[in-house]
Amino acid sequence: MSIIEYMNSVGQQARTASRVIGTADAGTKNAALLATADAINESREDLTRANAEDMAKGKSSGLDSALLDRLELTPSRIDGMIEGLQQVAALPDPCGEITDLKYRPSGIQVGKMRVPLGVIGIIYESRPNVTVDAASLCLKSGNACILRGGSEAIHSNQAIAQCINVGLKAANLPEACVQVIETTDREAVGRLIAMPEYVDVIVPRGGKGLIERISNDAKVAVIKHLDGICHVYIDDKADMDKAFEIAVNAKTHRYGVCNAMETLLVHASVAGEILPKLAHAYGEKGVELRGCDATQSIIQCVPATEEDWGTEYLAPILSIRVVADMEAAMSHIETYSSQHTESIITEDYTRARRFLTAVDSSSVMVNASTRFADGFEYGLGAEIGISTDKIHARGPVGLEGLTSQKWIVLGDGHIRV
Repeated sequence: MSIIEYMNSVGQQARTASRVIGTADAGTKNAALLATADAINESREDLTRANAEDMAKGKSSGLDSALLDRLELTPSRIDGMIEGLQQVAALPDPCGEITDLKYRPSGIQVGKMRVPLGVIGIIYESRPNVTVDAASLCLKSGNACILRGGSEAIHSNQAIAQCINVGLKAANLPEACVQVIETTDREAVGRLIAMPEYVDVIVPRGGKGLIERISNDAKVAVIKHLDGICHVYIDDKADMDKAFEIAVNAKTHRYGVCNAMETLLVHASVAGEILPKLAHAYGEKGVELRGCDATQSIIQCVPATEEDWGTEYLAPILSIRVVADMEAAMSHIETYSSQHTESIITEDYTRARRFLTAVDSSSVMVNASTRFADGFEYGLGAEIGISTDKIHARGPVGLEGLTSQKWIVLGDGHIRV
């Protein structure tokens, strides 16, 4: 069977399955999710063994540390997959929800009903836990999904897929509700993003190059963010203890993630106080610092280039700029941000409100680490991805972002006159 024939078969099965999962009740969908969680818990050894095979291959092929970090399935990440499934099962089912129902002068009632999107294709790299996140959210929101993970995680993803199949069978749902592409041939991606007759939405998760390619070539609607150039601004009205903890956490909690801080902005009047302490903390964690002229006059660091301000490092590297005030900080963010996540550290309520209002990113925070920009932390149970687009879904995309609304009209023999 050729790749095109294989993908057409996958697409046809997904479309058929979408009609079943799209009308399944919440109890059935929750049963599948909880049974999958049990299967993962019982398959820890198999998952660890499959992941070890992928990790060994990744190291031998020269995968960088950020990708290896994303690839690894630690015991805590397996726990996280299980907890994510349980949380999604506990969330209200959005499907069938009717809102805005009101009478019109004609006597009819008009409202909106929340409905699944249909078939969702998810293309991702490295992180095998995305397989569970994507499958759980698609199932709970009534969508069939086609998952295409990176070749570096093929064994891990196939092992997880077996657990999902166990969950689907336990709930008497078609296995085609969740299909994990079995081939690593890149032609499969090209076909997946170009078959609108079977696929309604594509969600790419991975590096900027992958997402740009998908966005440029797709014949299907895409929910995406290209990169995560996230900023933290330390205001002169900030609590310096809070600022220190947040700035360290936002950068060093994990490096290879899209919500890690890549640029630190510091008000000039407090830079001399806070930067030496932060430099010491970053130095202990092996973070390379790249700073503007003012930063270089305060701490030892590499000169920052224009390119640095627009770079998502996904590594222990941090750009630092000293700014005159909050307006200058917001101007920098407007110029270089990827509209993912920005945070202000301040005790001034008025400034906090202005920052929240004026900064045009999908997540804007006050006195909190950018690492919180995550579907799990937002109470979504898990996330399908983060969108920096402004149409349909923005920020972490959970259940509601995987549904749409249709108009409904209730009448009692009404005719238009």
